[in-house]
Amino acid sequence: MARYQYKYRKPQRRHFPVKAALLGLCVLLLLVYPFVEAGTLTIDRHTVSVTNLPSNLKNLKIAYVSDIHQCAWFSQQRVNDLIRTINGLSADIVIFGGDYAEDSDGAIAFFQNLPAVSARIGAYAIVGNHDRTEPEGNLSVLIGEIKGKGIIPLVNNIASIKLGDTYLYIAGVDDYYNGYPDVEGVAAQVSADDFVVFVGHSPDLMPSVLSARSKDGDNHWFDLALFGHTHGGQINLLGFSPFFNLRTEVGSRYLSGWLEENRAAVLVSNGVGTSVLPVRLLAPPQVHLITLKKR
Repeated sequence: MARYQYKYRKPQRRHFPVKAALLGLCVLLLLVYPFVEAGTLTIDRHTVSVTNLPSNLKNLKIAYVSDIHQCAWFSQQRVNDLIRTINGLSADIVIFGGDYAEDSDGAIAFFQNLPAVSARIGAYAIVGNHDRTEPEGNLSVLIGEIKGKGIIPLVNNIASIKLGDTYLYIAGVDDYYNGYPDVEGVAAQVSADDFVVFVGHSPDLMPSVLSARSKDGDNHWFDLALFGHTHGGQINLLGFSPFFNLRTEVGSRYLSGWLEENRAAVLVSNGVGTSVLPVRLLAPPQVHLITLKKR
């Protein structure tokens, strides 16, 4: 009979795959975080220093919000919370920068259901490309709904605000893509010495803004310009975004943030909502509170 010898082998300990687990966690975070970022809201508090700012405008506070894109994943409750946040800023002026929903019918419904907006001086609104997607008659309905909420619509026109013995002008134009913006027309209504806030939905308007002249022929016809539309890229990877859609001659310089042009401050906001998918990466939703100071 054959004899078999058995050699005892100590059981091998199985090591937890730490590297694989960390890699999996990173992938999971990368997939989940963009949805989390899209649901947050940051307040960008910024001081704009203006040469020869009239004393009556010193410390004036302007709240600016753009690209809300109310839809299935930006509910009415989120709109209510957004307006509550804006009202809590105690701004003198509130400006809405367009793209309130996914189409003009949605924009009309947005203002029909909009909670009361609190602003010491007043609230103003322009229209964006999504607000101009339906027949021309919808624009008239939308303007009526904006007025019905006590907000002044600005579509190729200027609001003149008297503060003591000083005037503040807010100039707003129609959308670049689906409307008929008249930048030259609004610029020709103000003087170089006036304090002017220009509001346009897309930075694609910038070539026209920079070439326009005031009624006295000066290209320094505005002091503060406010834009949205870009969503800050929405998905922003080292300055590259698959959502980037500005004209070539405008370029990525106007993707997001604060710039200076013609001795004036220019803001391109990330906006609040999203397009295509409810995700954001390194382009957080923003509401802006802008304070004017004398330089």
